[in-house]
Amino acid sequence: LVQDLRQAVAQGQLELYFQPKIDARSLQVTAAESLVRWHHPTRGFVSPGVFIPLAEQYGLIGPIGSWVIEEACRKAARWREHGLRMRVAVNISGYQMREDDLVEHIEAALQRHGIQPDRFTCEITESVAMEDTKVTQQTFEKMRNAGFHVSIDDFGTGYSSLAALRKLPAAELKI
Repeated sequence: LVQDLRQAVAQGQLELYFQPKIDARSLQVTAAESLVRWHHPTRGFVSPGVFIPLAEQYGLIGPIGSWVIEEACRKAARWREHGLRMRVAVNISGYQMREDDLVEHIEAALQRHGIQPDRFTCEITESVAMEDTKVTQQTFEKMRNAGFHVSIDDFGTGYSSLAALRKLPAAELKI
């Protein structure tokens, strides 16, 4: 499965699905969260619960994450051409948060596709967000300076407090 996953991006087996985010007051779709799915040629759809941990364990999450960012921006540009102006959200892994050039990579994808930074949401899980490493905190600072919308995902699954969130540039909290 790991060997097949190494080829999945190059062979076009990954696909993004989009889950709408709806404003509770207006009931309007305001954003869409990108969710990567793997359609294996012989096994059919492989659950993200299976392939994401493998990708993280075997160092494949970087290329997959890069593909997701690029594809999400490409789709958002297409939506804009059809009159839909909404934010696109991408889940950012702990591995990606520790990459020195993550923010620059996102900025380049946004520029290539003509997407404004405030129309891009970085969703980071609570456990990754609460990592008190210098690199993670620097990445948060770069995201804020770049103008990205930052969302803390899966809040309540770890042990952090609301007080701990004050140091993060999060504009959204997903419980």
